[in-house]
Formats: sequence, C-alpha cells, structure tokens
Amino acid sequence: MTDGGHGSYEPDRTTGGYIPPANEGWRRDVAAPLYVPGAEPEKSSRLSRRDRGRVRRAELRRRRRRGVLVLVFLVVLLAGIGVVSYKYLVGSTDADFAGPGTADVVVQVVSGQTTTDIASTMLDEGVVASTGAFLSAAKGNAAIDSIHPGYYKMRTEISGADAVAKLTEANARVGALVIPEGRQLADITTVDGHVTPGIIRLISEASCVDRDERLTCVEPGELQDALIGTGPEQFGVADWAVDRVKAVPDPLRRYEGLIQAGSWDLDPDWTAGEMLTHLFTQSTASFNAMGLAETKDTTGLSPYDTLIAASLIEREAQPQDFPKVARVIINRLAVDQQLQFDSTVNYALVSQEVATTDEDRARVTPWNTYAMHGLPATPISTPGEGAIQAAEHPADGDWLYFVTVDKNGTTVFTSKFEDHEASIVTARANGVLDSGR
Repeated sequence: MTDGGHGSYEPDRTTGGYIPPANEGWRRDVAAPLYVPGAEPEKSSRLSRRDRGRVRRAELRRRRRRGVLVLVFLVVLLAGIGVVSYKYLVGSTDADFAGPGTADVVVQVVSGQTTTDIASTMLDEGVVASTGAFLSAAKGNAAIDSIHPGYYKMRTEISGADAVAKLTEANARVGALVIPEGRQLADITTVDGHVTPGIIRLISEASCVDRDERLTCVEPGELQDALIGTGPEQFGVADWAVDRVKAVPDPLRRYEGLIQAGSWDLDPDWTAGEMLTHLFTQSTASFNAMGLAETKDTTGLSPYDTLIAASLIEREAQPQDFPKVARVIINRLAVDQQLQFDSTVNYALVSQEVATTDEDRARVTPWNTYAMHGLPATPISTPGEGAIQAAEHPADGDWLYFVTVDKNGTTVFTSKFEDHEASIVTARANGVLDSGR
C-alpha cells in the first residue's frame, strides 16, 4: 500500500495493523494507522540519543578488541616466518658431511658476497651438507673475511670445517690471470734465448686446474685458433677499433693491445673463445671508461691511434716520463717526422734485440717506424692505465727528441737535433747506447 508516493507500509500479519519500515519515521503528511480491536500498539523500536551513544561506544570497544587480536596474530605469524627464513639461510639443521669428499669442483666467489652468501653457494654446489655447518666453521676465522672474488677449487661432500679450510688455502684459487703492462700477445724471445711469456700463454696457464688428479687447460693453440677464426665484433672489440683490426693482414697481431693489462678472473670451464670474449669485452668497457672514445677532441688522434701511441709510450719510457714521450709522438706526427722507435723494429722480429741493427731498422714492416711515417698498424704491446692517460693528456712542450743518458733511467728531452746529438754522446759515454749508434 502506498500513500501519496511518500513511502510504503507493510501489514502486520499478526495483528492486521500497519507498522512503518525500519528505515522510515512517522511523517506529518502520512496518516496514522487505524486501530484494530484486539491489537496492542507496537512499541517504537527507535532508541534515544543516549542509548544510541551507548550502543556506538560498545561497538567501538568490540572493534578495538578485534583489531588488537588481529595485530597480535600478525606479529606471531611474521615472527614464525622470520624463524623459518633464518633456519633456511643458516641451514635448517646442522647436517654435515664426513670423509674425504667425492669429486673436485670449481666454485665462484662473487664480489660483494657475505659469508652467508658463500655458505649458500657451497650448499648449492654440493660442497657442504648445510649452510649451518659452513657458518659454524667460519665463525671467528679471520681468513674468510679476506677471501678475494674469483674461482676456487673445492671438493663436493666435505665437512663445513674442511670447506672453510680448503677455501682459505693459499693455492685454492684458480683461473687468476695477471697481465703485466707492455706484454705482447705472443711470447717474446730475445737474442740470448730468454723467453717472456705472452698474453696467450698467460691465459693458457691461468686456465689450468687439476681436478681429480687430471690436469685440464685451454691450450695456446686453441686460443690462437679462436683469434684467427673469430671476428672483432664477435669478441666484443670496441666499435672504434673494428675496422682497423680487420685491415691488419696478420690474424694474430691484429688483436694486439686490445686486452687490458691488469688482474682478471677466468672460469676454467670456459672455452678458449669464451675466455677471449670476456677479456675483450671487459677491456672495451674499461677503455671507454678511461675516455678513449673522446680523445680526438684533445689530441687529434683517434681512439685506436691513441691506444697505439700508449703502447709505444709503455715500451719506450719510464712512468715518470710518459707524458713527455706522449708529447714527442704528437709533435713528430704533426710535422710528419718519422718516430724511429726501436721498440717498433723489435716488434716484428723473431728474436728481439736490446740495440737494433741497421739491417733491422731498414726492414719494411707494418710496424717499423724507421721505415715508415706515422704510427704502426697496431699497438705493439698492452699499455697500462698510466700510459693511456699520458697519451690522452700529453705534457706541454716542443720536444722532438729524447734519449736515456744513464743507467739510472735519466731521460733528456730536446727540441733541436744538435742538442739531441749531444745527449747521445753522453749516453754512449755512460754505456747506455752502443758506440755504433
């Protein structure tokens, strides 16, 4: 039943009377329900303002109690999760292996790893039975804190104590490669028979690891084959060197100078190509970080020519003289004067000499700066960071000549040829230069 569109009323099926809906109050424009004999008036379900306040306050108290209970539950739950996580990290048990182990394995320690991280690696590689066993053995061991990033020869299924002891042994690290400044890719043999290992041989030696009494190495021949058969783009050689590298006819020498001097870590399980790719790629990133890609703006030399100049500086001078020798190179190139560096003559020789001969200096090669103008076709060695910085930022000066005049390494720089000749006389008198030069 409706009343003027103001609201609706439902019949009380017990009394036959009418009561308003719970959300509808009496309004003056709505007629009062008729009285039905035998029906008692319905008591109002509305509460007073005071009663409503009491109800609201009681409900708020109930809500607060429920909130506290939920909060307590969450705290207990999170604490439980934390305990489970901790047990997982340190090892849910202190399970430990015993005995000599099963097999040799190479494990990597990554830069920035904590002792807990190393323990997890040891567990993943099957070295220990639980991280807890490793961490218990490592506790209080100062040698663990000095572990260097790199690759380590370990053994599977050994105790935590044996794992810590083995990891901290002096000869545990494998794959460690050190490339000195001024080193060439190939071995250097001098006229007296002395052999200086080249970068290829150093890589091969660093790759060797004795696993289960079987020595495995990447052989020098494998590395040479990879250099011959792989293009510079595949190796990750810098974009600014690719075309110049491709233009060099010698398939081995074309990569000279593009592996940076310094310390490296090689995974003994890598192939020859993977090792070389790692070295070239990381060297490219380092060269670019040194600013080689921007050198043309400061010296007029391209990035690759700057690297060539740096290799000459490395082989021709003492570190304190690097910036001055760099300036001599820039000045001679500017006036198209031959560089005439003995190091460039020696580079192409089978047996290198302390003092080159007239015959050797007359031999035409892509590197001999006595028989050509300009820079060699490639770097002649691996320059260090100091030599590269000197090539990027030469000292100020008008020098065109330099010569070492005594056995202490004193080098005299001059701008006039007659002054240079006087320095040569001094050098001969001090036994630094052969009298025939």
